[in-house]
Amino acid sequence: MGENKKVCLSIAGVDPSGGAGVIADVRTFARFGCFPAAAVTSLTFQNTTGVFGAVHQSAETVARQIDAVADDLSVDAVKTGMLPTREVIAAVAERISEWALSPAVIDPVVRSTSGFDLIDDEALAALTEMLFPLASVVTPNVPEAERITGVEIRGPVDAAEAAKRMLDLGAAAVLIKGGHAVGDGEMMIDRLFTASEVTEFAAPRIETTSTHGTGCALAAAIAARLAYGDTLTDAIAAAKAFVHEAIRTAPKLGRGSGPINI
Repeated sequence: MGENKKVCLSIAGVDPSGGAGVIADVRTFARFGCFPAAAVTSLTFQNTTGVFGAVHQSAETVARQIDAVADDLSVDAVKTGMLPTREVIAAVAERISEWALSPAVIDPVVRSTSGFDLIDDEALAALTEMLFPLASVVTPNVPEAERITGVEIRGPVDAAEAAKRMLDLGAAAVLIKGGHAVGDGEMMIDRLFTASEVTEFAAPRIETTSTHGTGCALAAAIAARLAYGDTLTDAIAAAKAFVHEAIRTAPKLGRGSGPINI
């Protein structure tokens, strides 16, 4: 793939333990044959047991990273993760628009698995207002979808209502991930909502504590496949299969929620 290698840009935070954030995105891009680039939004202090704090980059610092990459490399897809402040979100939205960075996979990271809030309400409002209209797909898990929309999700009907509200905010498509869902039994079902249809992606639920970075890897894998020209449904199917296998073969590292095998 060397001659036609696609460039994928991650705009996200750094997890120093390597399981999530920019490091997970870069590893995932590489696994799918893409050339990875990254703009760092925040330096977090975390490992498999939790998030203990973060130091955020300024909007200017983030914007200048994106400018440096986009001015030199032809970016074929962009994926966003942790965007901690309204100012950073505004800078990212502006650069995505100015550099025409598309397709754009927006992973609305709002809270860590351990319960650490990664974004405040003001920043979350900016995320939906500024970035959803630029999104090829938004990829919230159930708690994220609930916080964004105010809809309590207890089944597919609730998920559809939450997705409709996010589509109304401007997103072209919404993938509500099934890892936290109730009512799907032994299957983990991700549901893709567009204005015209709903598509389900099912896989057997794996009982494991190794789930650190699953959302990052899924969104990055979707971006990678979109960069190579997949349809959105094909990209999601490939990404889900990749993450399912990464969970199944997780290396069992750390004392908490361990990383998956990216």
